[in-house]
Amino acid sequence: MDKEKDYNNLHRGLVLKYFWEVIRQYKISFFVVIFTIILVSIMDVYIPFQFLKLFNIFLTNDFSFVKQAQHIFLFIFVLKIISWGLRRTIEFTNFYFVSHVEAGLREQAFSSMMKHSKSFFSNNFSGSLTQKINKYIRAFEKLNDRLVRDGIALVIKSIGTVTAIYILLPKYSYILGIFCFVFLLTAMIYTRLKLKYDIIAALADTKTHGSLADSISNHPSVQFFAGHEYENERITKVVGEQQKATIFNWNLWGGLGTIQGLYILIVEFVIFWIAIGDWKLGLIGLPVIVLIQTYIYRLIENLWDFASITKAFYEAFADAQEMALVMEKPYDIKDEVTNELKNVKGEVVFENVTYIYDKNNTKVFDNFSLTIPAGQKLAIVGTSGAGKSTFVNLLMRLFNLTSGKIMIDGVDIATVSQKNLREEIGFVPQDPALFHRSLLENIRYGRRDATDEEVKEASRLANCDKFIDRLPLGYDTYVGERGIKLSGGERQRVAIARAILKDAPILVLDEATSALDSESEMLIQEALHNLIKNKTTIVIAHRLSTVRAMDRIIVIEDGKIIEDDNHDELLNNKDGIYKKLWDIQSGGFDTTE
Repeated sequence: MDKEKDYNNLHRGLVLKYFWEVIRQYKISFFVVIFTIILVSIMDVYIPFQFLKLFNIFLTNDFSFVKQAQHIFLFIFVLKIISWGLRRTIEFTNFYFVSHVEAGLREQAFSSMMKHSKSFFSNNFSGSLTQKINKYIRAFEKLNDRLVRDGIALVIKSIGTVTAIYILLPKYSYILGIFCFVFLLTAMIYTRLKLKYDIIAALADTKTHGSLADSISNHPSVQFFAGHEYENERITKVVGEQQKATIFNWNLWGGLGTIQGLYILIVEFVIFWIAIGDWKLGLIGLPVIVLIQTYIYRLIENLWDFASITKAFYEAFADAQEMALVMEKPYDIKDEVTNELKNVKGEVVFENVTYIYDKNNTKVFDNFSLTIPAGQKLAIVGTSGAGKSTFVNLLMRLFNLTSGKIMIDGVDIATVSQKNLREEIGFVPQDPALFHRSLLENIRYGRRDATDEEVKEASRLANCDKFIDRLPLGYDTYVGERGIKLSGGERQRVAIARAILKDAPILVLDEATSALDSESEMLIQEALHNLIKNKTTIVIAHRLSTVRAMDRIIVIEDGKIIEDDNHDELLNNKDGIYKKLWDIQSGGFDTTE
């Protein structure tokens, strides 16, 4: 139990830490809201006292006190005007505060999440990650509304009410004090025991959103494989699990409401039974009874709100802790900047590189060394699983090396920022994913300060302009999620246009023409030829017809270089893997995909 308590307190501390990082930027408005809420709450307790004075004058039936009654009424009116003004101050200041903090929290969560490594995103649903950010923002809004605005008012009004009744009739305040203590203690114990079910419900909600996003984003696969019924059954199961967690959670809250409702019935009966006896004895009059009733109903209303405030408190932390844990999670790839890449020529050196894939403890590279002189055109060939993609991931520093180092122009890439490194490398993936933005924005992503004219020139060199000009909206056409509105070849050409626009000194092509039809491939070969001039070029080759013109071809197998020469020389080695792969592909079969 103590471990669970420490665990929950730690997570709440994390949430508050990250919330405060943003809140402190707007702390003046935050404390203005709090101070004003305190003032309004005090006035809400004080004003009924003035009505008691007014009602006592009315009961005298002595019109000589009219002036005094008018003064009291004017005083009440002034207090209500001030209260009205303070409430408007709370409202508009809170609008400013919440809107700015929510925007800041979104930026904070997004910025933190996007710094995580490739493996982090590979292991999490994009829909679940988006949901975590949304729940993180909603958690702040819930805490601000229920804990800050309502909670502070509840505490002030409850203490003020019991104090006011004590001043008038001490024995009633004792009864109410015991009632408040039992009521609040029950709520605190109950909600604390229920916390783990709040977390279960929050996780079930995140799982549902992740599953929905996974199915929706893979809609083409669902259609191609007639998976509609299967996906329905799968989602029905996930939604059913969430429904069970949710209804169980709601029933628990209903149980708390049942207990608290019984407490309220008991205290109302006891208070008014005693009040009737005191009235009979002439100890209290009608105005005092009305005042007691007013205070009791307000107190009950406040205490009833305490249950929902406590519920919101725990639910909000349960919702927010998922995102807080993501932000607290250490980055797999950390920048320890002591150098800078500038005026890059493009020499790439792998020196005694060892990389072990932690997930299954597979050694992909073992003491691997390779030197690529600046400006050389290198192709990497090998069967699936040989280490070609890992080579690129290590060069782009998407994974950390187990040992050894990778250098560009003699500078260890582990000593420069990831941003600096990736600015010096152009990359064209085999299956490019585009943003659901315009074609102009997608191409400009290669160099975000490029002019429209520069974007269109890169598009022309990549042979994109042909299909873009046929579109009704041209460069303003939105391409759909991950570029689904474009064909594979069109997406590939957009990716090549990005690389042309970026004009980085090192270029990595992951079979950049694999998705192109024969006509498009022929048209784009010249653009690629121009693109790779004066650049260190690394081509990950599946289709060997694309690497004949490379200066150098290496064949890797199990993370080791087993052949290293140009195309003609490698073909002369009749027992070599390259020769075998070439013969298979030239015969019409490609087994390297």
